[in-house]
Amino acid sequence: MASVWVFIEEVNATPSVLGLELLTKARTLGEVTAVYLGTGSDEAFAVLGEHGSSSVLHADSGDRLPSGPLASALAHRMAAEPPELILFGQAYTDRDVAGRLAARLGVGVLANASDVRLTDEGVETDHEIFGGSQIATASASKGPFLVLIRPKSFSAEATGGEAPSVISLDLPDVGVSEAKVVESHVEEREGPQLGDAGVVVAGGRGLGSAEGYELVEELAKQLGAATGATRAIVDAGWVPYAKQVGQTGKTVKPDVYIAVGISGAMQHLVGMKDAGTIVAINKDPDAPIFSVADLGIVGDVHKVLPQLIEALESR
Repeated sequence: MASVWVFIEEVNATPSVLGLELLTKARTLGEVTAVYLGTGSDEAFAVLGEHGSSSVLHADSGDRLPSGPLASALAHRMAAEPPELILFGQAYTDRDVAGRLAARLGVGVLANASDVRLTDEGVETDHEIFGGSQIATASASKGPFLVLIRPKSFSAEATGGEAPSVISLDLPDVGVSEAKVVESHVEEREGPQLGDAGVVVAGGRGLGSAEGYELVEELAKQLGAATGATRAIVDAGWVPYAKQVGQTGKTVKPDVYIAVGISGAMQHLVGMKDAGTIVAINKDPDAPIFSVADLGIVGDVHKVLPQLIEALESR
C-alpha cells in the first residue's frame, strides 16, 4: 500500500477544514500520515484519526516562521522513509512548505489540482481550466510527488478511525532561512466564516459603490450568511481581500450562493461554481453569471435587495 503524507495546519486549536478534506482523499490512495503543524492536543489528534490518519508527525514551530525549518525536517525524515505522495492545500503556509521541500528534494510541484491519482507510472492530477469548463491532466514520474490541492475539491468526511500514533518532529536551525514571528494580529470577523458557510451572499461592481455593499451585509445578516466579493470591488478598496471569492481569492462551496451585481467573469466563477444552488441578481439579462445560476433575477440590485430584505424581516 502506498504511503501518503498530508500537511495539515492547526487553526484555532483544531485541524484546518482544508486539511481534513485532504485526509478524506488521501485515505483512498494509501496508508496516511498527517504532518501536523501546531500546538497539538489529544483532541486534535483524535480528529485526524477519525478522518483516516493512522499516524501523525507533529511539529510545533512556536514563534519561529515554520516553513523553512519544517521543510528541512521533512526532507531529513524522507531520506530514511520517503512517502510516495505528499498532499498540500492551496494555501499560504502549505505552498511555502511545499516549494521549499521541493527545492531540497530536487523534484517539482503539481499545483492547483482538483484531483489526484497514483498510477503505475507515477502520479496524475486534474486541473480546472477555462473557468472549470475543461479539465487538463498533468503527470509526473519522478517522486516523491508533491501535489497542491484546491480547497473544496473534496468533502471532509470522518470514518470513525482510532486515535493515531504521534511522533514529535524536531525542527532544526536553518541558518539564513530562519525567522521569528515578532507580532501577529487576529482578523476581526463577525458571522459565519466565508470558506465554511452554508450560505454566502457576494457583491460585485454592480452595487455601484462601497456604500452599496451595505445591502449585501444586511441580506447576509437576515440569512445568517457569510459575505463575499469579487476581485473588482476588492481592488477598488470597497471591502477587504479576505472576502474575495475566485481564482485569486477563496474557493467556496456553500449550499446557497447569492451573487449580487456580479457579472460572472471566469475568474470569479472558478471560486463558486460548485455551490449547491446559485442565485443571481443582475440588471443585465446577458450577464455570464446567469449561465451558471439555478435562479436568476433580472433587475436593479438597489430595488430588488431592499424588497428581499423587507420580506425577510417581516417573516
